[in-house]
Amino acid sequence: MVTRTPSSGGGTASALEAELRRLAGSVPDPELPVLTLEELGVLRSVHVREGGSVEVELTPTYTACPAVEVMCVDIERVLHEHGVREVSVHKVLSPAWSTDDISDEGRRKLREFGIAPPRGGRPTGPVPIPLGPTRTATPTSAPASTSASMLSPAQPHPSDPVPCPLCGATDTELLSRFSSTACKALRRCLSCREPFDHFKEL
Repeated sequence: MVTRTPSSGGGTASALEAELRRLAGSVPDPELPVLTLEELGVLRSVHVREGGSVEVELTPTYTACPAVEVMCVDIERVLHEHGVREVSVHKVLSPAWSTDDISDEGRRKLREFGIAPPRGGRPTGPVPIPLGPTRTATPTSAPASTSASMLSPAQPHPSDPVPCPLCGATDTELLSRFSSTACKALRRCLSCREPFDHFKEL
């Protein structure tokens, strides 16, 4: 059970909020239970209000994410189990979630689970929607169809390799732009011939 420890200078509230955030952040993602909500980066903040009520801010991976309601219920359940009587979970859409919000530990877990983590960094400008190619390998030059000015330095180029999480080979091909969930694509390694999911960049 979570309890308050007397402290001066607001330390009690800060320590309590940190503990509640740890508990809320430990909830597994409903669609990717190998990751916690903290590792996925969707948990934004936890605040203790007057009277002991707790407010949690959560940003879905995309606006229509069907898993967000389950996330909210699971957070409420975990905090109730640890003695918090009143819990409210609010969806916050700004700033938007990005795959950059996935922690290093989360990326490691995805890779170990057999899912290629997202590449590169968060886009800062227009995002090109390429129609091809479906196959990626270590590029020798950028395709002329995609202007370099459209990509930020940290943003992955559409032809950047998606390494196979199973054998590490970079020669892979796209089988489907959507896999078991909308945030993942289905790819196949041309070296070990195994299919795998790729957590798409956003």
